[in-house]
Amino acid sequence: MPELASHIALVPPSGIRGLFEIALTLDDVNLLAVGEPDVPVAPHIIEAAQQAWGRDETNYTANGGLPELRDAIVAKLARDNDVHVEREQVWVTIGATQALFQAMGLILDPGDEILVPDPGYTTFSMNARMLGAVPVAYPLSAERDFQPDLAALETLITPETKAIIVNSPSNPLGTVLPADVVDDILALAQRHGLWVISDEVYERFVYDEPHISLASRDTDDRVLSVFSLSKTYALTGIRVGYLVTPPGLAAVMRTLQEAMISCVSTPAQRAAIAAITGPQDAVDDAKRHYRDNLRAATDLLDRRGIRYLEPRGAFYLWADVSHATRGDVAAWAERFLLQERVAVAPGSAFGRSGEGWIRICVATGRDRLLQGLEKLPAPAS
Repeated sequence: MPELASHIALVPPSGIRGLFEIALTLDDVNLLAVGEPDVPVAPHIIEAAQQAWGRDETNYTANGGLPELRDAIVAKLARDNDVHVEREQVWVTIGATQALFQAMGLILDPGDEILVPDPGYTTFSMNARMLGAVPVAYPLSAERDFQPDLAALETLITPETKAIIVNSPSNPLGTVLPADVVDDILALAQRHGLWVISDEVYERFVYDEPHISLASRDTDDRVLSVFSLSKTYALTGIRVGYLVTPPGLAAVMRTLQEAMISCVSTPAQRAAIAAITGPQDAVDDAKRHYRDNLRAATDLLDRRGIRYLEPRGAFYLWADVSHATRGDVAAWAERFLLQERVAVAPGSAFGRSGEGWIRICVATGRDRLLQGLEKLPAPAS
């Protein structure tokens, strides 16, 4: 066959997916590796989608989404995020994954560099490579509680640097950016003329501190914000997210949406309207569930002497198992899965700075979670 594009070979595989594929071949695996909510979808959301199917509401919508959905998102952004936009700045996407890709496609030329967190969500680097751009990791270290070192980050900026990605609350770390760090990142981006892509997928799951949307503190229209309904409403398979752009991009965004997806499934959009405008009790219940699981998990790790990063958001626990991994946490995680039937995500799947750490998803039953954590090797006393 003819050759593939040269940049395709540079797209890194997902270290999480590889482990997950092995887990699927095994019986009775305690799956703590994949970020899948374990709570049920609220009935009013399911009913809205069912009614759309029943009405045969299966035609195209506008490229940006149903006007009712975009208006609901505009109202939600103003109310919950202190982000004030017009309808034509909101673009409904096939999950946050498409929103991230669409944001990068807007601003990156082949060869451009984009700063990505390390450890950070795997799709950041994958998307950049798919566009022929170059992801440049900015390390997040345990010594700084995995918060960015702005001085070190600034040394990575070159004439080819076009953008920086920030993710708060973080997947995989569970960190949340405080206001002063948000302002410092925006000031750095302004000094160097960079775009900022803000991944806020876990916005509703923060503990003891506020979630700050970067666009709420953006003074010169350089932030592209990515949101999703997948984790908030346990709708991972429905695939609805949205991209919020600075003003003035409606014409180009309409073209890009048409070229990439035309529009998101109409019944899925009806479910999204119900989710955003309807009762939020299920979200509040999910937040309590995840927080209680995090507390139970950290209590267990404390008793066993296993170091971890204090979780501030999302539903992940970032734990240090370097005492057992011999410098290769990915190989250790595979052995741990085969021997103990517990799947955890190796930290190196999220970047070099994740070596020796694992990501544990606590969105599961309490008993299963604690049974899995009991099998982690404790450090020698």
